[in-house]
Amino acid sequence: MDIKEYFTRISYQGSYDKPDLATLTDIFQHHIRAVPFENLSIHCGESIELDLQATYNKIVKKRRGGWCMENNHLLSWVLKTLGYDVTLLGSKVYVPEYHAYADEIDHLLLKVELDHKSYIVDGGFGMAYQMWQPMELVSGTDQLQTPGVFRFVEESGVWYLEKVKRKQLVPNQSFSASHNTEEEVCRRVYLFTLQPRDIEEFRDSNTHLQTAPDSLFVTKSICSLQTADGIRALVGWKLTEIKYDYKDNMDLVEIRILADEEMEKTLKEKFNITLDKKFVPINTSRLSMF
Repeated sequence: MDIKEYFTRISYQGSYDKPDLATLTDIFQHHIRAVPFENLSIHCGESIELDLQATYNKIVKKRRGGWCMENNHLLSWVLKTLGYDVTLLGSKVYVPEYHAYADEIDHLLLKVELDHKSYIVDGGFGMAYQMWQPMELVSGTDQLQTPGVFRFVEESGVWYLEKVKRKQLVPNQSFSASHNTEEEVCRRVYLFTLQPRDIEEFRDSNTHLQTAPDSLFVTKSICSLQTADGIRALVGWKLTEIKYDYKDNMDLVEIRILADEEMEKTLKEKFNITLDKKFVPINTSRLSMF
């Protein structure tokens, strides 16, 4: 594992001799624009491992993406290597269809201590709820980023991440979102505590998420990547491209359905991903990703 090889993978050419907020933010943004959030391994007959070397080989050497336990595990190694004070945290993701948070920890994120302040660094949530900058861990303060307004709310030691949604302009109305998303002004994202975690504590969740018949990651093939001004995502056969703040506090959402023969080319051109094994797309869950 070589930090310079990682920097080549994310096209980072800045300095890294001083572990400050500007460097952290720059590396973080390069990561989320180079490394997709994806679960394609599940739909190629591959297993997703928690071993750091395996994750490094997959993301850096094979130029693949990964989900939270891969992206953030790798980021924790990167930041520790550069001298940052990093702690693994566990969270429970909010499921809008059930109006509830997950029963067990199902998401890995990072806390970074810097200049007597705490920041949450999460490069592994993907889709439209991916933060673009480290977020200062303060309660009740709106933190404006390009994807929208994020904020933390703390109650009795439990922290909640929320995102205020913009309106969406969808030129092709046949693809308009379901699940009352138009009325949804603020989306809960996940809850977490500041209890330090070890990567081994995520092993059961890592297995469950890729094997349980009702797991979102089993019922949907997902690949998303942040861009310079928005996001692109392939969920099943649906390719969605969003341009943030297109006009008047509104995001432009363009959607099209791909044919099977377009999949390989789209993954290569839009996400820079080439798969070793045959990919079988799927989307049988009604859960809204946006």
